[in-house]
Amino acid sequence: MGRNIVAIVGRPNVGKSTLFNRIIGERDAIVDPQSGVTRDRHYGTAEWNGKRFTIIDTGGYVPDSDDIFETAIREQVQIAIDEADVIIFVVDAVSGVTPLDIEIAKILRQTKKKVVLAVNKIDNEKMELYSTQFYELGIGEPFPISALHGRKIGDFLDEVVKDLPETGGEAEEDKNQIKVAIVGQPNVGKSSFVNAVIGENRIIVTDIPGTTRDSIDTKFVYNGTEFVLIDTAGLRKRSKIKESIEFYSAIRALKAIERCDVAVVMLDATCGLERQDLRIIGETADLKKGIVIAVNKWDLIEKDSNTALEYEHALRERLKVFDYVPILFISAKTKQRIFKVLDIAKVVYDERNKRVKTSELNKVFFPIFKETPPPAVSGKEIKIKYVTQVKTSPPVFAFFANFPDDIPEHYRRFLENKIRENFGFVGVPLTLVFKKK
Repeated sequence: MGRNIVAIVGRPNVGKSTLFNRIIGERDAIVDPQSGVTRDRHYGTAEWNGKRFTIIDTGGYVPDSDDIFETAIREQVQIAIDEADVIIFVVDAVSGVTPLDIEIAKILRQTKKKVVLAVNKIDNEKMELYSTQFYELGIGEPFPISALHGRKIGDFLDEVVKDLPETGGEAEEDKNQIKVAIVGQPNVGKSSFVNAVIGENRIIVTDIPGTTRDSIDTKFVYNGTEFVLIDTAGLRKRSKIKESIEFYSAIRALKAIERCDVAVVMLDATCGLERQDLRIIGETADLKKGIVIAVNKWDLIEKDSNTALEYEHALRERLKVFDYVPILFISAKTKQRIFKVLDIAKVVYDERNKRVKTSELNKVFFPIFKETPPPAVSGKEIKIKYVTQVKTSPPVFAFFANFPDDIPEHYRRFLENKIRENFGFVGVPLTLVFKKK
């Protein structure tokens, strides 16, 4: 079962990003505290009335250049219709109905999906009259909101999530099955990798009839372990517009990552690590899934004895906080190390399910709390009393302290590094929570 997806569409400058930030409750480009990498967030997770959903702002994917601009907007509205469960169509009360709004509405009227019309920039009661002109779009009732001031956002969100299914406990699927998503930018060789793996004689494959219509799942047994490979299928419509392709593959990747235990992020050895790859890795870490990096097309790289080491070093420089992620050099074409990817995915899966005993944790951490305590904040001495692992898959550690809110970010990083140094957790994003004791 994938997560509900809600997409925000509309022409530029109507306040899509402001509404997006209002819904996920964050500032626009968040600086990942873990990495100092600024990520433009075009998608985030939100919850309203007990329903969780992924919200996508298509605004980040609209090109600036005028000539392809309208085509791109049309394409993105179409992708949103194909991929999302609910579509929020944002218009601007101040500028009124524009030709582009009419154009977008025309596309939206052809879908069976739920569309909620948000008339933005209605900052007070008096302005509410402005919203009635949007009835002419034929999208149904216009909801007057102000994304900037948070006005009437609650009623509006009630409507957005009304028909979404409850997201309670995720159905426990087969525990002994490792779900691996193969993600990465278009043309890095994801499908070639999947084909190389399942084309081997020692692999017993059972086809699963389309569990979801947008990814192809292949179930097989390798070394006595059952794997399901989730491959984000190729583009359905050939687009010439870079932004539309990027938008489409971002949604696909997101859907696959949400369903997996471990994501294999595939890079092209000849291109290295690109911004889009960092974004995928960041999202995987946010969703607390295991991560493995596979550098494909390694057969195309001129090598001497240090090539892999130098390449890996350069990659790690860029990865910064994701220094716990294993990196493999593979070639789907020559089948070099393709099974090593599965071996490592299994290791990461086991690490993600690992539980460390409280006694073992504290044996390591008591001396650390004593010798390297957190820095005092405005004269307050911060004492951490003990630590315990409260959850596995993904692993969560709780630290109990007298002033939990005052523990600075760099010290939290230090504690996370100490957990990794002593207990491993290779390829697994960790969550540290600090509680009052």
